[in-house]
Amino acid sequence: MPALRFRAIDMNKALTISKLMIDDLQELIQCPREYFSIEVVSSSFIMDEKVVEGLPAVDVLWFDRGQEVQDKAAMIITKHINLLGYKNVDVIFQALEKSRYYENGEHF
Repeated sequence: MPALRFRAIDMNKALTISKLMIDDLQELIQCPREYFSIEVVSSSFIMDEKVVEGLPAVDVLWFDRGQEVQDKAAMIITKHINLLGYKNVDVIFQALEKSRYYENGEHF
């Protein structure tokens, strides 16, 4: 944890930023590298009976680290997605409750 889910972002492009983005986030958050995951979600977007290009978005599932850290993490993620050529990106944080997150049957 944290888990980043990319939507409407090309897989090959995501590969090119995966190391440096996690480097930056790891420095900010101060958690082990192996706690991070990146998933590229394949989605289809539809409007007015047509398949359209979706708005790039990153969902971040993590344990709350306060507004200041969240703001900095959003800037890091946005910077790296912008480097891929996407001018706009939504970053959406979903704070997980430790008592509702289980690893091998044990909650945090």
